[in-house]
Amino acid sequence: MSLHTFKNWTDNLKQEDIKMPVLFIGHGSPMNGIEDTEFSRTWHRLGQEVEKPKAVLVVSAHWLTHGTHVTAMDNPKTIHDFGGFPQALFDVQYPAPGSPSLAEETVKLITSTNVGLDHDWGLDHGTWTVVRHMYPDADIPVLQLSIDYNKPPQYHYDLAKQLAALRKKGVLIIGSGNMVHNLRMVDWKKLNEPNYGFDWAIEMNSIFKEKIGNGSHDELINYEKLNKAAKLAIPTPDHYYPLLYTLGLQDSTDNVNFFNDKMVGGSLNMTGVKIG
Repeated sequence: MSLHTFKNWTDNLKQEDIKMPVLFIGHGSPMNGIEDTEFSRTWHRLGQEVEKPKAVLVVSAHWLTHGTHVTAMDNPKTIHDFGGFPQALFDVQYPAPGSPSLAEETVKLITSTNVGLDHDWGLDHGTWTVVRHMYPDADIPVLQLSIDYNKPPQYHYDLAKQLAALRKKGVLIIGSGNMVHNLRMVDWKKLNEPNYGFDWAIEMNSIFKEKIGNGSHDELINYEKLNKAAKLAIPTPDHYYPLLYTLGLQDSTDNVNFFNDKMVGGSLNMTGVKIG
């Protein structure tokens, strides 16, 4: 990328009067990417309600790496990182552009670690199944920031804070995962039963919302100490870490609202958070 192109991007990312919100989205099944569900309808509505961003930066539970990386290609591919679903889901392409210049700007902002510019990944289903409902015209640049799976929760929360300047430069930052995510305990027979959750999952959903609402970030970072149910809700932290990125971007002036606050299959929740 030429210096002229990079300067044009950074000039366009000037300080705005409107600070972009930050979203955590419980993305659930990849089928939400093509089905008309209460969850996908909410994502579509959010895309209409939120100020149209200049770019979208997603931290997806499905890009786990050694080190931290950001996609930096002009045209990220649509990744179908799942199996056992109908062909219609594999046929979906979400041709949103990338933005090498925003990738370089993101690298500059993060000073706590070296961030790699990635040209191989693309948009995995934690990103495109959600964003295609929000911005169906695929006319907004979309990037992904990877999750360094070797690092503890505090690392991810602290790294997110360094991205705060992007909120005032027209970039919508989304964490995409699920707070309660225990696939091994899903009751597949009751997958279609509305808002069905095991007692421990309902309890943890309520605790997470309470802690998010009152700003108890330290307790959410150290989630394993909350109670025994937390280990059932988060047997592995991959789907939980995107929430910490969202919380790390919250400031004292932000309001917090919840959406898609439903349980699925007993051991999953779809609860989303809008900050700002």
